[in-house]
Amino acid sequence: MSIEQTLRDRSNNQCELCASSDNLSVYAVPPEGEAHSDKSILVCGFCAEQLQNQEQLSDTHWHCLNDSMWSQVPAVQVVAWRLLNKLSAEHSWAGDMLDMLYLDEQTQQWAEAAIAEDEDVVHLDSNGVRLAAGDTVTLIKDLDVKGSSLVAKRGTAVRNIGLTSNPEHIEGRVEGQRIVILTKFVKK
Repeated sequence: MSIEQTLRDRSNNQCELCASSDNLSVYAVPPEGEAHSDKSILVCGFCAEQLQNQEQLSDTHWHCLNDSMWSQVPAVQVVAWRLLNKLSAEHSWAGDMLDMLYLDEQTQQWAEAAIAEDEDVVHLDSNGVRLAAGDTVTLIKDLDVKGSSLVAKRGTAVRNIGLTSNPEHIEGRVEGQRIVILTKFVKK
């Protein structure tokens, strides 16, 4: 049986991300090795185009990840995690979904593998340790949060951080609020 037929059977002839049945094709989840159905997903034409050109992601379309992120297929989980991670820099709903998404250790490493290859911006904590998306960091100083009365206390753990295009900024949740934090005020 071909990879495409295996994926069609697994997904009931629907896109594994948005459930559309238009213009379906196989998407090999990077980093690609040997072609295999466990390392690929079936996507519609729109999702395939978005995955190829991630600079202009349609945030309204990707609300569909709210359903697909719960898939039992690791390849679907990896793509959902990567898209939510990318979208969370600009959209709080994506950050909320990313906070709910749990991946086992091996799947998490696979999800982070392509992001590490794509990154040309290096985020370092106050001790010069490299930060990665999804890391947990600790605040080393009390921080006033602009635009609110919240004070993020020293010693607060910030879990599942998001990286930005600025190497001096990360994003994370403190007391339920998503904020931007300067990397010089955190340690891994």
